[in-house]
Amino acid sequence: MSCRSGGQARGKGETIRSLLNRSDGTSPFYGWIIVAVGMTVIFSSGPGQSYLFSVFLDPIIEDTGLSRTTISGLYALGTFLSAGMVFVISGLADRKGPRWTLTLIAFLFGIACFTMSVASGAILIAIALASLRGLGQGALPINSTLLIASWFVSKRGRAMAIYGLGGALSTATLPPVSRFLIENVGWQGAYAIFGLFIWLALIPLTLLAVRNEPEDMGLYPDGADAPPAGEMRADGTRQTGPSRSAVVRSKMFWLLVLPIAMPSLVNTALIFHQADLFANRGLSADLAAAVFVPYALASASSNVTAGLLVDRFGPRQVFVTAATVLILPPLLVQLISAPVSAVGYAMLMAAGSGASMMVSRTVWAHYYGRHGLGGVQGSAMVVTIFSSALGPIFLSFLHDLFGGYAVPLALMSAMMAASSLTMFLHRPDRDARPLATGATVLTTGR
Repeated sequence: MSCRSGGQARGKGETIRSLLNRSDGTSPFYGWIIVAVGMTVIFSSGPGQSYLFSVFLDPIIEDTGLSRTTISGLYALGTFLSAGMVFVISGLADRKGPRWTLTLIAFLFGIACFTMSVASGAILIAIALASLRGLGQGALPINSTLLIASWFVSKRGRAMAIYGLGGALSTATLPPVSRFLIENVGWQGAYAIFGLFIWLALIPLTLLAVRNEPEDMGLYPDGADAPPAGEMRADGTRQTGPSRSAVVRSKMFWLLVLPIAMPSLVNTALIFHQADLFANRGLSADLAAAVFVPYALASASSNVTAGLLVDRFGPRQVFVTAATVLILPPLLVQLISAPVSAVGYAMLMAAGSGASMMVSRTVWAHYYGRHGLGGVQGSAMVVTIFSSALGPIFLSFLHDLFGGYAVPLALMSAMMAASSLTMFLHRPDRDARPLATGATVLTTGR
């Protein structure tokens, strides 16, 4: 950065900080405003998430005449295609910064919603789903978590926990809102309204409020008076992160990413087919949508608790617990018979998924540091997207093959058990040491 541009950045930072000063002369840490922006971003990502698409699934099938398996396949195809989009955009975040990329993503995400609002055939639906998944389920969450990871280190877990409340609020409110919109303006009209909302809510907010990192405002992470320990070289320059190629060639990355991606497969499959799973137990589609409210409450509680535990114990132990909890929902969904048991099932699934989501948001910065994180987390998100894409088609295909849900649900339960065991046995701090040369890698032993 030139001296002139550095002075301009400091000038803007001083202006913003002067607006935040309290009457006693102290100033709240601007990072908490960044967290509030992140909450809005993750809330607005709903149109690209499975919990919202599950509400649209049956109306789309009824309107287009496409089968459930075909829509599941298109959803999987769209999600697979979105992985390439995420791979590119995560690299842009390292080069351009989250502020620029979030603005671009919000603009494109609105277009994706408008595309879905006019889709009717299989090809256009697949294109729209690829865009919605790549931008909403992938690029928006990646860039918002990268942003928060840059602003927090010692308080990263609690910051991510507060950030995650935006996702819980989205899960609680957008499915019922979608049901209302579908009944009144149709599923295509609902997507058009979501596209307009995204443009009006996200684009101005990111341009006006987002700053890429605390150093842009003359600050340090967590509001501290000095850089985090281990980030500075002896000559006073900042450490850099490991290259994407070094990360994806390492055993550490794969022993982390494969277990962490497994909850996405299980949760996406269960949520995507929730209406049909409930119908098999004699429960209504309205109940299938309504249980997202207690689901969101349980997810929010789990998210906050997991964030505090991550700050204290590290992400590995938290994931082992979350994955162990997620062994149960695929088994319990076959036993629900009344609204009370349906709510209990949803809350248990939310408890495990909320904690596992917290781990996926914090684990990469925890072990690899906050610089050059886009390449690391983007690579991990590609694996998670593939896992998420496989979930619905995995459950649908095996349902058709075995004539029911019992076998595929039992397999998913076994996969979660294997993920929990793998993370329990893995010590990432040992595998991190070869990557540490010239990079900020946190080897905490947790």
